[in-house]
Amino acid sequence: MTTQPIAKAPEAANGAQLTLIAFIRAKRGLGDELGRRLAGLVDQARAEPGNINYDLHRSDEDADVWVIYENWKHPSDLEAHFELPYMKAFVAALPEVLEGEMDLRRSSMVTKVQNKA
Repeated sequence: MTTQPIAKAPEAANGAQLTLIAFIRAKRGLGDELGRRLAGLVDQARAEPGNINYDLHRSDEDADVWVIYENWKHPSDLEAHFELPYMKAFVAALPEVLEGEMDLRRSSMVTKVQNKA
């Protein structure tokens, strides 16, 4: 996959929210540093228009692997996210800590959101 999103995201099915799951592997021994950098994105991303959730996870099996699970109201919201200065700076600095490329996987929700309130 790639470290940046496709220039134009496809429309989500039936106007459904768009999910992006990013699998990110740090260079050996740099898992904590990558985690600090990723954690610095969370509050900013959550405050963006169109963001539903933005959650950071660390692999239980490999401390150098991180996962970001994020949902957006519309593909254009995700595109706008990657155009923001803080995201561009983050992506530009990734080669310092990233092993290979990020694995970005997009999907569209096909069921209704479950409300457990």
